[in-house]
Amino acid sequence: MIGSLRGVLQERLEDGQVLVEVAGVGYRVTVTPTTSVSVGEVGQEIFLHIHHHFRESDQTLFGFLSRQERRCFETLLSAHGVGPSLALAVLGVHGPNELVRLIAEEDVSSLCLVPGIGKKTASRLLIELKDSLDISAELDAVNTGTGADRRSAMVEVQEALGGLGYSLEEIRPVLADLAGDDPSVLLREALQRLAVA
Repeated sequence: MIGSLRGVLQERLEDGQVLVEVAGVGYRVTVTPTTSVSVGEVGQEIFLHIHHHFRESDQTLFGFLSRQERRCFETLLSAHGVGPSLALAVLGVHGPNELVRLIAEEDVSSLCLVPGIGKKTASRLLIELKDSLDISAELDAVNTGTGADRRSAMVEVQEALGGLGYSLEEIRPVLADLAGDDPSVLLREALQRLAVA
């Protein structure tokens, strides 16, 4: 089982994957949009913490920038009805620090920003995840500020787009692909993507 990869970033693939070459072998690793952007430049050496996921018909490598992010992914997988795609979507919208905070605060509306999660599912997940994570220990490990800033920015942008007449079905997929925590930048990027759609 593969636990981590250190190698050269060969390519960012269109399907949410990066190609990492290690000792002449190229590994396709599925990552969040934020990780894809943050991991480094093509040709640079990178390091990813890996969750090696086995299914009957295939194997998939999921890559993370930190152990905490991988631990959150694996905790999400332990929740009823959450597969790798949904777990990755959650981390694509809410980084690990932010996820810990919204679980601690039982923030249903922020979890509903994730495409495919409605209020009923969000409420159930928050209960399950609160039981799975040692929230007090995780909160101690969280750097102050950044997660709350991003969550606040995403909620602000969602409300602004809703005020402009966009539906949640239109807004969620766009927000899931955006990185950063500056509401004005996020809103501008979201409007550009919605105009093309």
